Amino acid sequence: METLRRLVPSLGSLTVFEAAGRLQSFSAAARELGMTQAAVSYAVARLEAQLGHALFLREYRRVRLSEAGARFHADVTIGLSHIQRSAQSLRASASGSHVTLACSTAFAAYWMVPRMESFRAALPEVDLRIQTADRDLDLVGEGIPLGVRGGMAGDWPQYQAAPLAPEEIFPVCGASYAARHQAPTVEGLLSHQLIHLEEPFRQAATWGDWFQAAGVARRRVPQGLSINDYVLVIQAVIEGQGVALGWRHLVEALVAKGVLVRLTDHALVTGKSFHVIWPRDQVMSGAALAVRDWLLAQAPVGAPGGAAP
Repeated sequence: METLRRLVPSLGSLTVFEAAGRLQSFSAAARELGMTQAAVSYAVARLEAQLGHALFLREYRRVRLSEAGARFHADVTIGLSHIQRSAQSLRASASGSHVTLACSTAFAAYWMVPRMESFRAALPEVDLRIQTADRDLDLVGEGIPLGVRGGMAGDWPQYQAAPLAPEEIFPVCGASYAARHQAPTVEGLLSHQLIHLEEPFRQAATWGDWFQAAGVARRRVPQGLSINDYVLVIQAVIEGQGVALGWRHLVEALVAKGVLVRLTDHALVTGKSFHVIWPRDQVMSGAALAVRDWLLAQAPVGAPGGAAP
C-alpha cells in the first residue's frame, strides 16, 4: 500500500471527507466527528492539495461536492463501508456472543419469533439479531454469518446450505371466514375471494401453480386482492378477507391454534426447501455455529436433513 500512502498520507482525512461530503457541511461533519470546523476544513484542504483537485465547491454558507469530488466520494464511501462491516464482524466474532440472522419478514414473524422463548432457553448467552429485508442480502458483503433462503441446495454456490423445512403449500383462511363458508373443494375455491402474494424480489409459488398441480387450468384462476408482503397477506386472512396460500412451516402453528383453517387436502409440494445458509469460505464463531445447529434442530422429523427431537 506504499502507493496509497504517497497519494493520501493521512488516511484519517478520508473519514473527514466522507462525512463532509455526505452531510454537505463542514460544520455538521465537525459535530459528527467531534472536531472543530477549522480542523475539518484543514483536513479537506490538505486532501485536495494531495490529490490536485478541488473536491468541494465553496459557496456562501454552504459547500457541495464538485464533479471530481462526487466521483471520489462514491468510491471512498464504498471502501470505508467495507472496512466498517469487516471491523464490526471481527469485533462481533471476538465477543463470541453476537450473531445476526438474515431472513424474510415472514420467516421472522411466523417461524422465528414464536420460537424465541425456546431459543433463549437453549442459548441464553447468545445475543441474536434478526435482520429482515425485502430481498436476499449478500451475507459476505454485509458481514452476516447466517441466513435463511428458499430454493435448491445448489442455488448458492458461495454458501454452505442445510435444509430446514420442505416447501409445502396449501390454502388457508381465517376462523371467521371458515365459519361463514362451507369447506370448499379445489374447484369450489375458484369462487372464493383469493388473496395473491405479489413477491417483488424473491420467487414464490402462486395460486396458478397450486391450481395447476391440482389439475385446474391456470386461466381459470380469478384475480383478487394482491399484496406484496406475506405478513400482510396473513393478516388479511386472519381478518377474514379471503383465502391465501399458506406455507406449512410458516402457518402450521397458527393452524394448530385455530387462528387459521386449512382448506382442502391438496398441497403443492415443490421439491424445494428452505435452507439455513452460511458463507462457504469464512470461519464461523462458536456462537454462530450454536445458532446454526439450533435452527437445524428445529427441522421436522423425516424431512431431508431433518433432525430428530
